Amino acid sequence: MRKLSIVLAAALCMVGAVAVFADEAVLIDFSLLTADIIEDPLNPGTKTQNRATVMDFSTVAGASYTDEQKKQMLTSLAITNWDVILASSSRTNENQSLSYTREAKVDQNAAKYAGATVLGVRVRFPLEPFNSWAKIVPPFQIPAFEPKATVDDTGKVTPKTDNQGLDPVNARLTRFEGTYNPDTKLTTAFGVVKNVGVIKAVAVDVKGLNFPHGLSVILIDNDGNERVCFMGYLNFDGWRTLRWDNPQYISDVRNRELRIFPIYPRTTPFVKFGGFLITRDAAHEGGDFIAYFKSVRILYDRAVLDPVRDIDDEAIWGIVTTREEARKKLEAERFGANQVLRYIERLKQETKDQFSGN
Repeated sequence: MRKLSIVLAAALCMVGAVAVFADEAVLIDFSLLTADIIEDPLNPGTKTQNRATVMDFSTVAGASYTDEQKKQMLTSLAITNWDVILASSSRTNENQSLSYTREAKVDQNAAKYAGATVLGVRVRFPLEPFNSWAKIVPPFQIPAFEPKATVDDTGKVTPKTDNQGLDPVNARLTRFEGTYNPDTKLTTAFGVVKNVGVIKAVAVDVKGLNFPHGLSVILIDNDGNERVCFMGYLNFDGWRTLRWDNPQYISDVRNRELRIFPIYPRTTPFVKFGGFLITRDAAHEGGDFIAYFKSVRILYDRAVLDPVRDIDDEAIWGIVTTREEARKKLEAERFGANQVLRYIERLKQETKDQFSGN
């Protein structure tokens, strides 16, 4: 009996050792964020929103907004919607107006990512010799528990329920978790990866143009804490994968601090993509900065070995949904109000560039 116990203990140790090998996921792939619906009324033929990531914040907006104003509360993670935030000391009108994102098409004959659309970033740093930084962030905080939905050509979002029997793995993923490919064993997300325990490494596929500036990736955990991972410097030409390895990662499970947490209603641990941070040293040349980004990938330990539950806790208690709805309402008040103000400001703008003839 004692010999059998020793054998079982050894087997459990082997299982624990296997579990420490990290899973891989694509946290965000910018080639999936092209604008493909809703035409720009000022530029016929130009699409403005990305169907897969459309969010309509008007559903939780107050009654004081008109129907026309509520239409402006629809947005998505389309590349051109991303914001560039400059350090306060660098935020002049000129610098801010010349800092923005654009879709960038890779040449069909390119050695890497041929024909793909990537995130192009322009940042206008001050010419004066002082330290500065810029953040490239999504237009809204990416929701972790947004249910799957279908989106029509007008941007109307309709929640849907997948058939669990056909593809149970993808069926339990929420909207911004993207999809799981059973062939590659990879999840490709729109900014959210769940069941994340310890992050082992982060990788960014970036095209540098010999700028000496530093690049960091901003990650947000399920408690709202931000972690800034310094990836390296962009003083190279062409595509390169920059990697950050977690210096606190412990490979041997025997040296880890083992802790047990309540599973519900504490949300499943997840990580969100919070954006990029570009840092410019005072000793380096200022002015325009250009870079291109294809994707961000992570290696991580799973927080729970098998996240499938035989009882749907959330369907019974609804605690997480209540919290998410409150967060979504706050996001609507912040983003929705800003969109309405921008819309009103556009209506007040003068469209002519020339004076009328006398």
